[in-house]
Amino acid sequence: MTDTLISTEIRGPARINPADRAQLAESPVTMRRVAGLFAGHTLALSGVTAIIVVASVVGLAQPFLLREVIDVALPTGDTTLLVWLVAGMVAVAAVTGVLGVWQTWLATTIGQRVMHTLRVRVFAHLQAQSIAFFKRTRGGEMQSRLLQDVAGLQSVITTTATSIAANLTTAIATAAAMVALNWRLSLLSLAVLPPAIWLTRRVALVRRDLTASRQRALSDLHSQVEEALSINGALLSKTLGNAAAGEEQFATTSAQLIDLEVRSQLAGRWRMATMGIVFAAIPAVLYLVAGFPEVSGGLTIGTLIAFASLQTSIFRPIQGLLNIGAQWVASMALLSRIFGYLDLPVEVREPEHPVRLDPAQVRGEVRFEEVGYRFPDGTVDALSGIDLTILPGESLAVVGETGSGKSTLAALLVRLADPTAGRIAVDGVDLRRIAASDRARIIGMVTQETYLAHASVAENLRQAAPAATDAELWAALEAAQVDHVIAALPEGLDTVVGARGHRFSGGERQRLAIARTLLVNPPILVLDEATSALDTDTERELQAALDHLMAGRTTLTIAHRLSTVRDADQIVVLDAGRIVEHGRHADLLAAGGRYASLHG
Repeated sequence: MTDTLISTEIRGPARINPADRAQLAESPVTMRRVAGLFAGHTLALSGVTAIIVVASVVGLAQPFLLREVIDVALPTGDTTLLVWLVAGMVAVAAVTGVLGVWQTWLATTIGQRVMHTLRVRVFAHLQAQSIAFFKRTRGGEMQSRLLQDVAGLQSVITTTATSIAANLTTAIATAAAMVALNWRLSLLSLAVLPPAIWLTRRVALVRRDLTASRQRALSDLHSQVEEALSINGALLSKTLGNAAAGEEQFATTSAQLIDLEVRSQLAGRWRMATMGIVFAAIPAVLYLVAGFPEVSGGLTIGTLIAFASLQTSIFRPIQGLLNIGAQWVASMALLSRIFGYLDLPVEVREPEHPVRLDPAQVRGEVRFEEVGYRFPDGTVDALSGIDLTILPGESLAVVGETGSGKSTLAALLVRLADPTAGRIAVDGVDLRRIAASDRARIIGMVTQETYLAHASVAENLRQAAPAATDAELWAALEAAQVDHVIAALPEGLDTVVGARGHRFSGGERQRLAIARTLLVNPPILVLDEATSALDTDTERELQAALDHLMAGRTTLTIAHRLSTVRDADQIVVLDAGRIVEHGRHADLLAAGGRYASLHG
């Protein structure tokens, strides 16, 4: 067993975090599910266990060799025996060292592979969740479970699991060796070890609590940095003029760290001092007892030194075993949180047997057949009885007041959610039977909220078409009427757009999104209030790019400003999730109904 493993156990006292206990009470983790994580690693795990046992047993030869050196080889002057004994001591150290390295390599490899598999599973499962999940879940929470919680399992996979076998084997073997050397001194050790263990653990518990407080303060500090120094946080701070308040809050949290760090370091020094006292007291008591013949029973110097070595070494595995409980509960709590995500139902599932559609052959006919939708946590239908047909190359505009269901209708067409009633069909094929990869090339979407990654212009555009050449990128930018903006930049296509695209104006970001969609060249297009956040002049400039994008495509436009939909082939007015009017611009105005009132 390695010293690193032992020392880690001593630093981690066995106080169970109430939050971990509560997590497991709410979402228990079965041992069968834990064992399932290691499927395919049975042979490697058996090898780790075997190495631990062999290393522990081989290591116990050291004190017996030492006893022979002191009691036999040195007093008798037997140099040949001395050479063999010393060579044996070196050999034992070499063998245990090599075994320790081998054990670490095997255990770490298993742990990393298990964590890799788990990390990928969680990532893929989260990607499969509907947009509703991402709306109700904080991004930081997902990142914490995906990265920090999975990484935290390293302790149960490569430390806790191996330390149980290592510490238990070492403790039993050491105790047996102590009894074999001198059973009287073994009884004395049993009386000395419990108070020694209790004392060191009490000091370690204090340090554990201080460390937890320090970690919480550091977490607060990180959150303040992320919120204040992100692009949105900086904009908010400067516009509200609350930079001084943010600085004061940061300074207060930072000051708390001073006290916590000082107290933690002092507790650490107390722990080290306590350990020093214990390690000094144990052999001291042995030497004292050895001075009384009626107790020592003819104890030799070699046996005394060998026994003192064993007694000192047995303290560490016992301490490690006492700490396993808290570490195991903490690890199971992490697994409970991770399994909680893996157990989330997938609301929008990939078809088991998808109907393959060639985007180049898709005509672009879209049908909404008695479509209804109710949010998972809702009691009222967001959409009800939607029955529409958009012919190939035709444009349909959807208007209505806020909350009428316009964006929900658009979300269903790009399958961000599935209808709870009815179906949506493209060229007669139910949308739920089309693979996501095909759907993304058939249906393109431009939304009000344009997302650009913190990467170059070229990298952002190639998210839609990874194999696109620079010439194709420039052609798409020209069609979107934003090529002159990019060409004027010193780095051109290699210009980094900045966090969320803040390097560009709102209209420029929208035109970059249009260029990205043009690279896909989808036969069906969804425009979800793509111009509602822009001023009138910018909207006018952008509309030309949108007209180019819409040419020859089946288009569903969600409109906020009615001036942008007057030329649509069809206009639908939604109210409380239902179609209340349907026709062309002029006809709807003449009817004097809901559309006319919205227009007026």
